[in-house]
Amino acid sequence: MKAKVYVMPKNGVLDPQGKAIAHALGTLGFEGVGEVRTGKVIELELAETDPQAAKAAAEAMAKKLLANTVIESFRVELA
Repeated sequence: MKAKVYVMPKNGVLDPQGKAIAHALGTLGFEGVGEVRTGKVIELELAETDPQAAKAAAEAMAKKLLANTVIESFRVELA
């Protein structure tokens, strides 16, 4: 079973990479772009076949390793 973990900076946490992207888009002529936030997507291939157990395992992985829960939030989707 595949799981995707989406990790984003929490609201209020500075995102310098997002600011750099927003600035670069403006210099390239893309107008009307407000705040840009960057994150990451991690795709996991899990041996688990039970959807609830797979989601629980992916959430545990995110809490322990994939996301810094002090400054990042995450969500898990099964594919």
